[in-house]
Amino acid sequence: MTDHAAPACHAVGYRDGMCVARLLWSPELLRYDFGPGHPMAPARLDLTMRLVAELGLLEAPSLEVGDVDPADDAVVQTVHDPEYVAAVRRAATTGQSDPARGLGTEDDPVFATMHEAGARLVAASVDAAESVWSGRVAHAVNVAGGMHHARRGAASGFCIYNDAAAAVQRLLDLGADRVAYVDLDAHHGDGVESIFWDDPRVLTVSVHQDGHTLFPGTGNPADIGGTAAQGTAVNVALPPRTDGGRWLRALDAVVPAVVREFGPQAIVSQHGCDAHGNDPLTDLDVSVDAQRTAARWVHDLAHEVARGRWVALGGGGYAVVDVVPLVWASLVAEAAHVPLPPGLQLPAAWRHEVEELSGLDPAERLGTGEAEWRPWSDGYDPSDDVDRAILATRRHVFPTWGLDPYRD
Repeated sequence: MTDHAAPACHAVGYRDGMCVARLLWSPELLRYDFGPGHPMAPARLDLTMRLVAELGLLEAPSLEVGDVDPADDAVVQTVHDPEYVAAVRRAATTGQSDPARGLGTEDDPVFATMHEAGARLVAASVDAAESVWSGRVAHAVNVAGGMHHARRGAASGFCIYNDAAAAVQRLLDLGADRVAYVDLDAHHGDGVESIFWDDPRVLTVSVHQDGHTLFPGTGNPADIGGTAAQGTAVNVALPPRTDGGRWLRALDAVVPAVVREFGPQAIVSQHGCDAHGNDPLTDLDVSVDAQRTAARWVHDLAHEVARGRWVALGGGGYAVVDVVPLVWASLVAEAAHVPLPPGLQLPAAWRHEVEELSGLDPAERLGTGEAEWRPWSDGYDPSDDVDRAILATRRHVFPTWGLDPYRD
């Protein structure tokens, strides 16, 4: 593992002898590429990092940038079966599909470098976990990560290896007794949940579109963890067309209470931004402003309950011009403690690059302002379908933690 040259941390970025945040990035991460026409296009990362650079974040004294080599098999196998890792290598070498393991499907077509590309994502998220746990930095970000659908023995939903689970597992292996995983992707974080289903040391919280209406079809509020870990799986299944204000209301009603009660020593969060209304693969309507607010909430929660230990990952997001770069550049800025102001005029140079590369007209500003929302403490509305979804989760999960599902 090698570091890109980065400015020394000083002034506001210097905190107890360390940079505030570490960003894992290399152009090699763009090689996670399923081919032309696939939604998981590397352009989403390329445009994000171009915006991060144009905003001057790479020169922020509070941020260091690190590169990684692909993880070795032993690291990947902390969350995947050895037979599956061998199958990925074999498929990449031969080009042959292995549908029983999810390889060579429409979602996960085989490509020649898929083992190395997937293993590099794992290495980046594991590096993030190690950096945070060691105290080298308070926060770490891997916008290329968040591949939350991969199972122990199969690829699924654009995800070959589950770097999010690998980050959680590394924290456990390094000595953490409790790790909270918070998933904000529109799709249920099924792979991470399944890997830690019976592990009481891991709290998985997923706020997603109802699985009856969206892949992967899981994440019901009654799914609360295995017999040895009741209450450690938390699922908020929201109806299609849920907007940003009601999405934030759902987060407010569930996430802080269960995370505080669990008392994690570190938080790993997945910031898939496919809940946006412009995303072509989902049916939610969550604005850039609301997603930026959610990242701030997770950041604040990490400082409140986990001594600031926060690993932030990317994930889904397929509106590659007007959503993904804005949300993830904001995530990097948030982690570096230099948050971008709402409504910020986006750099003209970046907008020109977007036009040249995509032929599309990029956004002019970073959202429209602060997201408006109504806290759960204002009272339950039984006529509101989002409130009913929230209460379903609270009824199933809160009693396992000694919390009242009807009150804060």
